[in-house]
Amino acid sequence: VIMLMLNQTDLTPASFILNGIPGLEDVHMWISFPFCSMYAVAVVGNCGLLYLIRYEDSLHRTMYYFLAMLSLTDLVMSTTTIPKALCIFWFHLKEISFNECLVQMFFIYTSTGMESGVLMLMALDRYVAICYPLRYSTILTNPVIAKVGLATFLRVVLLVIPLTFIIKRLPYCRGNILHHTYCDHMSVAKLSCGNIKVNVIYGLMVALLIGGFDILCITISYTMILRAVVSLSSADARQKAFSTCTAHICAIVFSYSPAFFCFFSHRFGGHTIPPSCHIIVANIYLLLPPTMNPIVYGVKTKQIRDCVIRIFSSSKDIKSHSI
Repeated sequence: VIMLMLNQTDLTPASFILNGIPGLEDVHMWISFPFCSMYAVAVVGNCGLLYLIRYEDSLHRTMYYFLAMLSLTDLVMSTTTIPKALCIFWFHLKEISFNECLVQMFFIYTSTGMESGVLMLMALDRYVAICYPLRYSTILTNPVIAKVGLATFLRVVLLVIPLTFIIKRLPYCRGNILHHTYCDHMSVAKLSCGNIKVNVIYGLMVALLIGGFDILCITISYTMILRAVVSLSSADARQKAFSTCTAHICAIVFSYSPAFFCFFSHRFGGHTIPPSCHIIVANIYLLLPPTMNPIVYGVKTKQIRDCVIRIFSSSKDIKSHSI
């Protein structure tokens, strides 16, 4: 047993080499520009949303508390991966230590799981707001919001922590070069010369317990919302009810579309889809929601739009008075 433990320790690499996007090494510099631009928009947009929700009294409501959770999750999700990808593209800093790889993996899967969970909570919020408008404020109180937010976070953390341990236990004897921009669970596992069946099964189980459960809840919520809205007699009331869901539906599309592509292409299109396409979509999956969510909610949500206009108007007034 001692010899086995020593051998396994010897087969644990000190670091991995992240090679970026395979087959597109010559255009890494050009690829970096949209990545950098989108990341800048994501950071500014989500920090702006968090600032507005924190300091604007009109946004101290249930829907915006969930939006703050989404913005914080988006910041973590994009910051965990994109700065390292830019270092690979710009400075060829490809090395990442084994422990740093595990930490990055933990934060990637925790933040993507939280993204899915918060979108599910926002769907339930829309369901209560449209189907039980008179009881909305009594059902979704601040303590309830805090509890469901904490429960969603704990669910993800408790499912993701074992993922890092089953990766750490593997012996690695197939080199240390990862053809990726970040430490993806299965990409790391495939460098192992051990049995990765547990990794495959547990990874699929986590995807179903988080993504599958959340999609089911979102589908049921919107089915009930659709039934409630269709039963309204007034066309204006139906349009108003649907308009409150537009931004959330856009967020769902931005988040789940690349996620579905990554999930199904890895399992059914591994030999027909180029590896570079897999890596690009995997990065879009982590970058598109953080970039687009603040834009969509800023444009589609009247209260946020009014707050932004008021802030800019007051800053112009201050400048005119100072002149």
